Amino acid sequence: MTYQVTIQPSGHQFTVKPNETLLSAALNAGFSLPYGCRNGACGACKGKVLAGSVDYGTHQESALTHDDKLKGMALFCCAKAESDVTIEVKEVGAAKDIPIKTLPCRVERMEKLAEDVMAIWLKLPSNERLQFLPGQYLDFLLKDGKRRSFSLANSPEDDSLLELHVRHVPGGQFTDHVFGAMKPKDIMRISGPYGSFFLRESDKPAILLAGGTGFAPIKSMLNHAFKHHDSRQFVLYWGAKTLPDLYQANLPSEWQRDNPNFSFIPVLSEPRAEDNWLGRDGYAHAAVLADFADLSGHQVYACGAPPMIAAARRDFAARGLPEEAFFADSFEYQSGS
Repeated sequence: MTYQVTIQPSGHQFTVKPNETLLSAALNAGFSLPYGCRNGACGACKGKVLAGSVDYGTHQESALTHDDKLKGMALFCCAKAESDVTIEVKEVGAAKDIPIKTLPCRVERMEKLAEDVMAIWLKLPSNERLQFLPGQYLDFLLKDGKRRSFSLANSPEDDSLLELHVRHVPGGQFTDHVFGAMKPKDIMRISGPYGSFFLRESDKPAILLAGGTGFAPIKSMLNHAFKHHDSRQFVLYWGAKTLPDLYQANLPSEWQRDNPNFSFIPVLSEPRAEDNWLGRDGYAHAAVLADFADLSGHQVYACGAPPMIAAARRDFAARGLPEEAFFADSFEYQSGS
């Protein structure tokens, strides 16, 4: 049988299934509670049970002591409802609510998505998870003290592996390593999550603008939105030079097929003869301008190269887009990338 869980002080409610933890049920319902390891070891998900009863589950004594239980505390990553339950916990509503972690990770697998784009999947230690908002990024911590930043392409709900899309910068120290020497089972160090580029709750239609691997955080945002049945209108403009540069175009095409509130508009700036391109050409942000005379009632999420971001910010504002409705992540490629 299922039980109802009420979160205080927000008053949000969700249903939990038999043998489902309170944390998993909350995340599946679209409510972001704080967590760390998701296996009862760290205590980051600790909160108070105000009413009802729970099975505390398997956990480490150091994370939830006997005294904690006497005070009504539980670890929501382990606890399972035995009745309708009311819990007290501060929900994650902004980037500042999520702790930044520095963690080791292992390269689980790699896949070349295009001639100059590599997907990397990272696995964290078994007692760790990285909580993040859809659209945020992490840093690789290199041995020389430098950092390299890459957006997370997986959605927060699908966090068993961290997915990154890395574009090769010829002559770049780190990306040359990725494309030439990195291999599965390599050990790396990461830090994150970072960034204020994440999907906000809103009923306004959202225009998503991606240039090249700027698709990565957009992928995270849209997977998250569709998992939680977000009913607002989404339209994705993905700009690239040639057809192979739209390295996962089948995915937004599938989203469009499965979600009536989503449209996908690919745009090529330099299509080749062999592309046999019959779609939109030019620049992606110009395609938005061609389609929308008034942006005053929209939100825009833009990710890509600095010139695209700057042009979109300027030209969309001229079409009425409020400054506070423009969210962007500008890929400033570091020297030595």
